[in-house]
Amino acid sequence: MESLTPGAWREALKLYRWVCTFVAVARREHDDWWLDVGAIMRRETRDPRGWESLDPYEDEEERREDPLFPWLETPSTPADAERYRPMTSEVPRSSVPSLLVMFTVSPLSDPSRLPDWEKYGPERERRAKTLLSRFPDGTRFFSNLGCWEGDRPDFLKQSSLGSNPFSGFDWDAGLIAVNNDEVAVIWNFFN
Repeated sequence: MESLTPGAWREALKLYRWVCTFVAVARREHDDWWLDVGAIMRRETRDPRGWESLDPYEDEEERREDPLFPWLETPSTPADAERYRPMTSEVPRSSVPSLLVMFTVSPLSDPSRLPDWEKYGPERERRAKTLLSRFPDGTRFFSNLGCWEGDRPDFLKQSSLGSNPFSGFDWDAGLIAVNNDEVAVIWNFFN
């Protein structure tokens, strides 16, 4: 794949235009990257490249009432980081595209049975791979989803995965990407 551009990143984010998904990337500032994750969740950071982010609650009433919304809380101290650490598991890079696409469908559905999946599925997979291309080899990925099968799960073929909630929604699922330079939080919320 060619070098990722701001326009390609922006176009790939259209993967989430019909769902409630938060996407933000920040410069890695801490040895314990959970503190960077917390800063992203609190919207205290900006993309170091100046690229687009997604915040579905940016101008919503819930945010005015609770500045952390939709998060229940965020890691802001080393003790918080220790509490959050067991809430996620590492995901192999090869499984990240299917996880990013899974965020576009209901966690209880089988994507292959959705109308027009054969038509739209490949486009979603292409956009997910474009998003993944921002993060170089050596990036580590973590998700709050649990109970997946195998060491290289295909999240589109495993339905109704359990999750450790980070929000007050009925179900939320997320991906954290961490490397020496950047930390990303990509999180989906379902009511």
